[in-house]
Amino acid sequence: VKQFAQEGGWVMLQNCHLMSSWVPKLERLLEVVSEGAHEDFRCFISAEPPPMASMINMPESLMQSCIKVANEAPSDVQSNLIRAWD
Repeated sequence: VKQFAQEGGWVMLQNCHLMSSWVPKLERLLEVVSEGAHEDFRCFISAEPPPMASMINMPESLMQSCIKVANEAPSDVQSNLIRAWD
């Protein structure tokens, strides 16, 4: 992350919800590198919402500084099959 923030590049961090103890460190790292980041630096983070609302999710400040994209599964079988073939 630090290297790409300095030189410019894209980073994809997948399944961050599985490393909830590490996410606060990631949040701080992104705060630090964003101050002098290259204009071509991009960090993509994928995570799933917690199964229960009472469980800890991604930090709120991290979520507020991101552009969020939701991918919801179709509600019926026919739509799901059509989506799979497209």
